[in-house]
Amino acid sequence: MKILFIAPRFQGGIGGHAARVAEKLIEHGYEIKLMKPSFLPINKIKNPSFALTSTIKSIIGREKYDIVHAFNIPSVFAMRYAKAKKKVLSVHGVYSEQVSALHSDPTANAAKLTESKVMKWADKLTTDSKIVQKQYKEKLGIDIEYLLAPTDIERFKDVPDVSKKEKQIIYIGRDSHEKGIDVLRKIESQIDAEIVYCTNVEWKEAMLRLKESNILIIPSRMESIPQVIKEAFYLKVPIIATNVGGIPELITHEKNGILIPPENPEKLIEAINRLLSEKEFSKKLAENGYDYVMKNLTWEVLLPKYIKFYEDLLNS
Repeated sequence: MKILFIAPRFQGGIGGHAARVAEKLIEHGYEIKLMKPSFLPINKIKNPSFALTSTIKSIIGREKYDIVHAFNIPSVFAMRYAKAKKKVLSVHGVYSEQVSALHSDPTANAAKLTESKVMKWADKLTTDSKIVQKQYKEKLGIDIEYLLAPTDIERFKDVPDVSKKEKQIIYIGRDSHEKGIDVLRKIESQIDAEIVYCTNVEWKEAMLRLKESNILIIPSRMESIPQVIKEAFYLKVPIIATNVGGIPELITHEKNGILIPPENPEKLIEAINRLLSEKEFSKKLAENGYDYVMKNLTWEVLLPKYIKFYEDLLNS
């Protein structure tokens, strides 16, 4: 089977997921091509410029595929014009809401209008979040297939062993408003711990810092399913996260992590102090997180579902 993957980048959240899916499918005999991202050299129009350049590539391209799989809304225009028997769009969040949180009203309104139209171009829609699945059903009446994003535990073999730093807390993610990093920065002086910020580092370096930390903080105002939760589960690092988006789909409060309301510094300080002082409780959360990821989120568990998804789609 020959599949074209399209994404604004093949790293980070949904783009990194696309790269990992491609790698695993290639290992199992599939022919996968990644459309290399290209952008116009103009600030603050990265997604629109990708949509334009990738669409041009699809229009002039002559190669034919069994399936084209677009990851996130900016990729859907290239998906529409790609020459394939079947077309898939994956979303890891409600796109118009993400745009609304970051941009002005005219831009947000344009995103809402675009979203409702372009999602109909795909033969199949997927998401890794039940809340996103539910929101799109309620908002646009669209059916989306739920397909979890796995954690590639083999990658961790390249992360060296490190000693734990007793009072090190870590944040991993973008330095942006919707991620709530400002909330964490404001409480730094009120906790007896050092906070390490990994906002623009390579994956291996981020995992090394995570491995040596005692707590991962996810203070987001909005989210889908953060990959770093699964990574912290595997590395047995306790998590404090806000109860937004798809986060509660992975974290059960006081079982494999602590959930707090967004934009609530008092609850965040309270949770940090609790994990720093209650060692056995912290250890229990870490062990339960590890058990969860090993039973539910490895490629061994989920790859057969991806293969079945593509085979069923092509044969439908």
